[in-house]
Amino acid sequence: MRPWSLYRTQLWDKQTNSFLPSTPGLGMHVEIKDPDTKIILSRQYGSDGRFTFTSHTPGEHQICLHSNSTKMALFAGGKLRVHLDIQVGEHTNNYPEIAAKDKLTELQLRVRQLLDQVEQIQKEQNYQRYREERFRMTSESTNQRVLWWSIAQTLILIVTGIWQMKHLKSFFEAKKLV
Repeated sequence: MRPWSLYRTQLWDKQTNSFLPSTPGLGMHVEIKDPDTKIILSRQYGSDGRFTFTSHTPGEHQICLHSNSTKMALFAGGKLRVHLDIQVGEHTNNYPEIAAKDKLTELQLRVRQLLDQVEQIQKEQNYQRYREERFRMTSESTNQRVLWWSIAQTLILIVTGIWQMKHLKSFFEAKKLV
């Protein structure tokens, strides 16, 4: 999967009471982590641009955008707006561009789109299988812990009952009631 993202940052201008369309010198540091918290991408970009990354691990990814706006005195009452457009899956392909580059007919382009969709469906199925496997492992672990907790409670009750019977027997023998 090769998602891509477009972003644009705008800095608040106090004199015009609006966001500036572009801010020279303002930049973004983009850091992307996979579900195992391994860093996939860590790079400095300008105030607007595009970044892409490839991930082979299914799951939730973290995208952290850090501004270099401390140089721009953002924290002295300023505001920063970030526009972010993330494309994932078959939506990341620009098919008119692919058709022009590879000189594909309309039918060949449509076949490529369908193949890409089939590939995305397969990836989604694999991801769902992975999630199901993780959920099953969690459920089995929970069931095993509940079983052992129930066994421990039963043993504690039996030991407490035996101790109470012995204690009561010795109490009644001491009072000569038995």
